[in-house]
Amino acid sequence: MVNLGTRIRDLRLDKRITQTEMSRRIGVSKAMISSYELESRAPSYEILVKIAAFFNVSTDYLLGLNKSRTVNCDGLSGEEVSAVTHIVELMRNK
Repeated sequence: MVNLGTRIRDLRLDKRITQTEMSRRIGVSKAMISSYELESRAPSYEILVKIAAFFNVSTDYLLGLNKSRTVNCDGLSGEEVSAVTHIVELMRNK
């Protein structure tokens, strides 16, 4: 089972940002980001929601209740959503 700290670290690395950059964007110290990733501390509900919004994932995904990440297609046309869906399917089948 994937834990919260691993999910946060993996999302941060996927986004190619440092703990310092993430801390500025979330509004906590770099030490707090490190402690979340090491699971020596858990984020408050407010910070958990900020982390989910920052990475555009659900809190359920962060907590390991949902294994699927989602792609936010807000603002895209139907044709653009179809193109994104097609790309995802191509990547799954490679």
